[in-house]
Amino acid sequence: MNYLQYYPTDVVNGEGTRCTLFVSGCTHGCRGCYNQKSWSFDNGILFDEAMEQQIINDLKDTRIKRQGLTLSGGDPMHPRNVEALLPFVQRVKKECPDKDIWVWTGYKLDELDDYQRQMLPYIDVLIDGKFIQEQADPSLVWRGSANQVIYRFKV
Repeated sequence: MNYLQYYPTDVVNGEGTRCTLFVSGCTHGCRGCYNQKSWSFDNGILFDEAMEQQIINDLKDTRIKRQGLTLSGGDPMHPRNVEALLPFVQRVKKECPDKDIWVWTGYKLDELDDYQRQMLPYIDVLIDGKFIQEQADPSLVWRGSANQVIYRFKV
């Protein structure tokens, strides 16, 4: 899996101060998407063990307390990304049990297949649904368009 950007300190992609990873690869092709460069799975940098460890270290850093990890993109729930992210979120929950995990996906919750659903036990907040430009509303919290739903599984 590749990623486009990593923010070790982020206050806009979820509640509290967070670590945010923008993964590469999305097949939804939403008109008006603010991050079209994330559509290609080939864009960005390889998500390797060093990057994984960096995020774990940042989550554990006591100098800047982070509430958790945000996964966005691209689409973290695309099966090609789940392959790398599932063992990573399992590790985050094991090594940083006090941190929450937020995920944005273009898939609706009921569209996720059994493979993708393996991520759900490790996700605290899921924002689902494609961005629909005709339903865009900048006043919405954590969502770009009114069709998207926020699921709070554990927070």
